Amino acid sequence: MEHDGRDGAPFARLRADEFGYLDETRQIYLDHTGATPAPRSLVDAQAARLRGAVFGNPHTESPASAASTALVEAARQRVLRFLDADPAEYTVIFTANASQAVKLVGEAYPFHGRRGPALLLTQDNHNSVNGVREFARSAGARVRLVPFSGEELRVDGAAVRAALAARRQGGLFCFPAQSNFSGVRHPLEWVDQARRAGWHTLLDAAAYLPTGTLSLRRTPADFAVVSWYKVFGYPSGVGSLVARREALAALGRPWFAGGTIQVVSAQARWHRMAQAPAAFEDGTPDFHAVPQIATGLDWYDAIGADRIADHVTALTGQLLRGLRALRHRDGRPLIRVYGPRGTENRGGTVALNVLDRSGRIVDERIVARECSAAGISVRTGCFCNPGAGEEAFAIAPRLLRRTGSGRDRAATIDGYIRRLGLPSGGAVRVSPGVANVRSDIDRFLEFLTATFAAGTPVGSAGLGPRLTC
Repeated sequence: MEHDGRDGAPFARLRADEFGYLDETRQIYLDHTGATPAPRSLVDAQAARLRGAVFGNPHTESPASAASTALVEAARQRVLRFLDADPAEYTVIFTANASQAVKLVGEAYPFHGRRGPALLLTQDNHNSVNGVREFARSAGARVRLVPFSGEELRVDGAAVRAALAARRQGGLFCFPAQSNFSGVRHPLEWVDQARRAGWHTLLDAAAYLPTGTLSLRRTPADFAVVSWYKVFGYPSGVGSLVARREALAALGRPWFAGGTIQVVSAQARWHRMAQAPAAFEDGTPDFHAVPQIATGLDWYDAIGADRIADHVTALTGQLLRGLRALRHRDGRPLIRVYGPRGTENRGGTVALNVLDRSGRIVDERIVARECSAAGISVRTGCFCNPGAGEEAFAIAPRLLRRTGSGRDRAATIDGYIRRLGLPSGGAVRVSPGVANVRSDIDRFLEFLTATFAAGTPVGSAGLGPRLTC
């Protein structure tokens, strides 16, 4: 696939064939970290499948059930091939999303007291992973946070190694392969380091996999969580927990449901769990959506993971260079970028704030309002990553503790922001992806100049509520 032409002819063709509705509706879509747009061919494939056969609940022996079971199991094997995972070592559990995949691990992990397994989190984590600390706390386990180091919102690797070595009992170490806030890619070598130190690892690959390749043979995480609509756009509502069978056997589920047990007695109050992965797939799997994972991965692989990565890296570089060049008429910067200024060891996620002529941050809701009016889709807020947001806005831990405790706890989001002295409620996240071409970046940069360089739009009309984190 040669990249000829300013937009790269293959991706210009892909845009026209699969995502032509963006141009037809005059939309600029720059929120791929939130979700990839749905390719037309995947929607058509799903419709053809459902029109051409009968599929039923897979928990029985009927022809319709057997048809569903065969497609679900084929999708399971397709995921293992995509992640280069040995089927003898790993299994795939289908979930509603990445958050549910994390919760399966958190609620079942054997935390027990201060002397038992601990929880180690990096400061750069999605709230779905931060929530695991509540399971650890409820069990009385130790919880430790590894901080950022430097200006690029990268986690301190030396601190990670020290924290892993400091506790002989090990525990669960959780970190993202790629930050959903800054785009930083954290070292996958941490997985091996944790394993050698006696820790289990939970690798959040949701933001990473749309433009990154992961081999579980080379990076043997115990648990990896995936959100498939971020990779290929359709369908939404399907994720996976890809788990090492040995690590999965160490989990103890706190409940059971339909499909998760071999046998159960209502009167005698006992049950026997099914073998994994069934023991972790609560109720009826989405037997219409799960087979589409295999179709989506075939679509993704046909384009080529490396080609997608190169394309998105080029778009991200174009965006970062353009943002640095934006100025007010007096020469002051128009944009503040959080995280890496270049494309090395980062993905296609860029967090920023617009600055007014005095250098003050423009309320991100104003930016969201103006983007929406121009048909531009970006994301605003703290992106469910409070650790990165706190670091980006340089909020002191002491102030955070005081603001969030006891009588001083802010009753509203706006009150919380005022007490912290924040200039805004969050940032603006711009994330190009497979559906974009270079002209999208040009048009977005032109929009920023035309809308904000001449003076910040004012007024509260059309501003939405503060977004929660």
